Amino acid sequence: MKYCTHCVMPDTKPDLIIDKEGICNACRNYESRVVVNWSKRELELRKILNKYQSKNSQWDCIVPVSGGKDSTFQVVRMLEYGMHPLCVTGTTCDLSDIGRKNIQNIKNLGVDYLEFSPNPIVRRKLNYVGLTEVGDISWPEHLSIFTIPTRVAVQYNIPLIIWGENSQNEYGGPKHAASNSVLTNRRWLEEFGGLLGLRLTDLIGVEGLTQKDLAPYVYPTEEEFNKVGITGLFLGHYLPWDGYVNSLIAQAHGFTTYSKNVEGSIVNYENLDNYQTGIHDYFKYLKFGFSRATDIACLHVRRGRLTRKDAVKIVRFTDGKFPWEYLGKSLEKILEPLDLSVAEFISLCDRFTNKDIFLTDKSGNLIKDKQGNLTKKLYAE
Repeated sequence: MKYCTHCVMPDTKPDLIIDKEGICNACRNYESRVVVNWSKRELELRKILNKYQSKNSQWDCIVPVSGGKDSTFQVVRMLEYGMHPLCVTGTTCDLSDIGRKNIQNIKNLGVDYLEFSPNPIVRRKLNYVGLTEVGDISWPEHLSIFTIPTRVAVQYNIPLIIWGENSQNEYGGPKHAASNSVLTNRRWLEEFGGLLGLRLTDLIGVEGLTQKDLAPYVYPTEEEFNKVGITGLFLGHYLPWDGYVNSLIAQAHGFTTYSKNVEGSIVNYENLDNYQTGIHDYFKYLKFGFSRATDIACLHVRRGRLTRKDAVKIVRFTDGKFPWEYLGKSLEKILEPLDLSVAEFISLCDRFTNKDIFLTDKSGNLIKDKQGNLTKKLYAE
């Protein structure tokens, strides 16, 4: 396990590359932003937006929204640019109270809003399959946040979709994907839009699921994309993307943060809408040896708000704690809809834990403290 010498991201992160100088591709991507002429980029954005204003629909664009800080920021900016967006939400798996409050706040900004809530019985089955088969309880949500807005774009003939940041640029990914500013086809969505190698066709018949049950999780066809002329913009390509700044702007427009730092995190303004997020983040830690605290610490290190030395200490203290609760809701209650006990969940955790990363005893059993927390063999220094 090797760590970036600039931030604290390990090379176990999928698609992360650490170069000969010890710097990861996410840090290199951020370095390239220093030479960007952001005024020119914003002018490009304005020209694109003007092109799409009320051409084919009563709405100028679609803004996929979760109610989070970033999507709130996206809506604020579109309104400031004079756009008339249709905001689209694919309801999260286990919507939190604060998540619902922030969705209502987006509506109150003065937008038309469409919320699609997938069949909750099907969703619970997909949560269970995602968790037990690929170690991602949020698998259906990570897919539907991309499929539902694109399906709405096709349905209502709205060609322009305003996404947030390009995650492959912000967090490190293949060069061909990290450099994208515009999405004109399904390639990026299919590769990075949540499938994780679990094909929808493989799920037909599992837990009694049918093809019709899975319809909300299917991307429009290439022909449908082309017929509407769908173009997706990464707003982070045109504006200097910063999650912390986005949160401040969102809060100034009514966004509500958590009363303390979110469990397993180092901030109070991110991932507030889904009670299952703590489980998702914990499984990332089990599989790859890093989690939410590492992600956020790295973002702050790159922007000069946190030294690497301090990030090392903060991450070691915070990252990867067993998710006994999230946003104040107990693990037992979060697992209840999936008909899983805490004991069964722990057994599942052990099955997905990468023993090359964590300490084990002579018999190969994982070493845990009284709270169920693991110890890594190698931490960033």
